Amino acid sequence: MNPQELSEQEIIRRQSMAEMRRLGIEPYPAAEYPVDAHSDEIKANFSDDLEPKRQVCVAGRIMSRRIMGKASFAELQDSKGRIQLYISRDEICPGENKDLYNVVFKKLLDIGDFIGVCGYVFRTQTGEISIHAQSLTVLSKSLRPLPIVKMKDGVRYDGFDDPELRYRRRYVDLVVNEHVKEIFLKRTKVYNSMREYFNQAGYIEVETPILQSIPGGAAARPFITHHNALDIPLYLRIADELYLKRLIVGGFEGVYEFSKNFRNEGMDRTHNPEFTCMEIYVAYKDYNWMMTFTEHMLEKICMDVNGTTEVKVGDNTISFKAPFPRVTMAQAIKEHTGVDIEGMDEDQLRDAAKRLGVEVDNTMGKGKLIDEIFGETCEGTYIQPTFITDYPIEMSPLTKRHRNNPELTERFELMVNGKELANAYSELNDPIDQYERFVEQMRLGEKGDDEAMIIDGDFIRALEYGMPPTSGMGIGMDRLVMLMTGQTAIQEVLLFPQMRPEKKAQTEDKEETETKEEK
Repeated sequence: MNPQELSEQEIIRRQSMAEMRRLGIEPYPAAEYPVDAHSDEIKANFSDDLEPKRQVCVAGRIMSRRIMGKASFAELQDSKGRIQLYISRDEICPGENKDLYNVVFKKLLDIGDFIGVCGYVFRTQTGEISIHAQSLTVLSKSLRPLPIVKMKDGVRYDGFDDPELRYRRRYVDLVVNEHVKEIFLKRTKVYNSMREYFNQAGYIEVETPILQSIPGGAAARPFITHHNALDIPLYLRIADELYLKRLIVGGFEGVYEFSKNFRNEGMDRTHNPEFTCMEIYVAYKDYNWMMTFTEHMLEKICMDVNGTTEVKVGDNTISFKAPFPRVTMAQAIKEHTGVDIEGMDEDQLRDAAKRLGVEVDNTMGKGKLIDEIFGETCEGTYIQPTFITDYPIEMSPLTKRHRNNPELTERFELMVNGKELANAYSELNDPIDQYERFVEQMRLGEKGDDEAMIIDGDFIRALEYGMPPTSGMGIGMDRLVMLMTGQTAIQEVLLFPQMRPEKKAQTEDKEETETKEEK
């Protein structure tokens, strides 16, 4: 960094680092530090009656200090929380040289620096469980000051709260906003709970390609890259569905994958171009079985993560107690709009959409028109978990035809808090029907639908070898974590969400400010 760009605080910290080295103290030592305890466990297991006092070694950041002459207090933050330190000059500097305390601790160390402390656990006269330091080691010098969040009379001041900064500098956000770490700890619990549910059922976790020659398994616009050695275009995966179904053909009875998917689409509070999806496929099952399987899975996850089947998201309290209601798509549209779409052709659907104020265009086929009508008039009304079932065939090119109505498919989407959370089918395993569906998708692509699927010849070949009756389900993990942690923006549950380049963002913000000032 250019020295001219450094703040006064940054210059002082660099001078402190240099002074430590002059004193023979390395601010970034290479040796291992013998951490054997953490703040939460120390407090939970403390006993006033324990003799001799428990000896511990802890490490973490200095988050506050109260210098009191020959003795001081400091607050140390480790990966589990915070704990108070009592540091006596003569205890950590038993010889004649008192520089470690008088110079290093009092003058050269700063808020945010990493230190290691070994000592015994005791309770202060004010009743706070603390560590009486007997040795202190500098582990890492912080050259940038952390934001100092202050609390006074229950009110938070100078918080690191700006979303733009928080998402760009998540490493700072995690340090100063303790509740943020809890979100990501819960994210891990969600994954662990789901894996446990699948593994207990006997299903196998697998991995499939991210770079694909044909972007299949979903209707979405892909990211395109180029493989230099093969000199061919490749696509970042939009879904792993077609590969997982190949494994069912190959003889696996149940497979699942947590996959990073990429869709070259817009960004908002519920969409990120890179997202995590879980897809599972189970042979000899149908979408009715999958509904029951899914609702019990979500009930279990909610209990494992939150200790209850209810979560609070914004103003809504959502219950994941099984079973969930089941409503057909046609019933939902009729209930919310009064329009009966059953039997309508493309022109009639387009007219109905226009009467309802739904924006449509001539590139949309029947499936897209129905999807737009449902999305604009119905989707946002389903706050409690609800299975929307029996989608028109045009909307579902990978789904088995409905056993009672060939115009529909055996598909459901699970709506929660006004958004789709899961999507599932009785999988289409008729290779001739599947090929004809792909051909129809190509026609939609020729009409201008840039999300239409491409024919995957190898997948058709796999089906021709025979795939047993199968049900598959995909669930958006980021949206699930949002629900389980009560968040309303997807960026809150992604450690590093996609952002505009920093310089561009700053320029656009400046231009927006100048425009407002001119007005």
